[in-house]
Amino acid sequence: MSYRKVRVIAFYLPQYHPIPENNEWWGKGFTEWTNVAKAKPLFRGHYQPKIPRDLGFYDLRLPDIKEEQAKLAREAGIEGFAYWHYWFGNGKRLLERPFNEVLNSGKPDFPFCLAWANHSWSNKTWKKEFSKKQGKVVIQEQLYPGIQDYTDHFYSVLDAFRDSRYITVDGKPLFFIFDPKFKDISVFIETWRDLAIKNGLKGIHFVGQYFKQREKKYKSYSSKTSTTDTTNSELAPYFSKGLDAINLHGNIKAEFIRKGYFRKMVNYVLTNFTPLHVYDIYDQQKINDRIFGKEDSLDNVYPTILPNWDRTARFGNQAAIYINSTPEVFKEHIEDALRLVKHKTSQHKIIFLKSWNEWGEGNYVEPCLKYGKGYLNALRDTLKQE
Repeated sequence: MSYRKVRVIAFYLPQYHPIPENNEWWGKGFTEWTNVAKAKPLFRGHYQPKIPRDLGFYDLRLPDIKEEQAKLAREAGIEGFAYWHYWFGNGKRLLERPFNEVLNSGKPDFPFCLAWANHSWSNKTWKKEFSKKQGKVVIQEQLYPGIQDYTDHFYSVLDAFRDSRYITVDGKPLFFIFDPKFKDISVFIETWRDLAIKNGLKGIHFVGQYFKQREKKYKSYSSKTSTTDTTNSELAPYFSKGLDAINLHGNIKAEFIRKGYFRKMVNYVLTNFTPLHVYDIYDQQKINDRIFGKEDSLDNVYPTILPNWDRTARFGNQAAIYINSTPEVFKEHIEDALRLVKHKTSQHKIIFLKSWNEWGEGNYVEPCLKYGKGYLNALRDTLKQE
């Protein structure tokens, strides 16, 4: 059975192993599991904590875990993992060990690409109560030092680009940028493209992330909406900086549509700046109904599928929480996404899955105690219909 008609790429968090920095900032042995395991339900019927099943509370220093993850992903029809990659400037890296071991060992034999998580870390990254007591404190700043640093960054990942497992688009390695709005992005892209050609690559396929927050009159677009000219869209400024494609996220837009802009902002102010509190709760199906837009049908825009979302483990009662997420709801969501990419060119039939293993955000498809392999099976069964 071939799944190659549609290219599903899953974001992969490499945070499940201790590092000296996390030991210093959060306590000895801290990983994402620390908060996941102690999350508590906030209201009747709230599914927390979210406990992994088949893989358990794994440690990514163990090669067997990465092999099993690849097996599960392959069976579900996922083309490969987009490993979050942390380069903060001036050679500073974090959480690089799991991917480096995959690269250097040649195992698992499963496709991958890199997703540059170019954002600063603050004291609210994994423990909201720290920032409430101390105020926001940047503990690792994202910097953009200039061409020499961009050059060093390129050569640090060149071996990955040359690996036969690396995911390509139109023959070029796919490199994902979390925040494509930084001032120097055009210089960064031009530098990397020049270096790619000099080193025997065809170039780099740059994909930038974009969170759509507003649409005129909060209009909902059907997945059957025809494509539009990118130059006439709000995405044009991003393409003008040199990006080849955009990965569009519509869940924040959907939240505003479902709750209303005024009510959502009032709830935010009450929760964050007064003793009062209003839970930020949404129905997953209703979010899915509004998550896609007309831009998702463009050949150089790659939509996102979102199986679930609940940031309670990280943010407690200030979390955005999607309820009533089930494998059945996810299956309908995948079907909507497949209609969006149906008529795209073969290399660009890309859908990003957010995420493979973001357990702290309640955003994962790995097997859990409640649903088992339900989300993976929903993906597998839907892709088989293609």
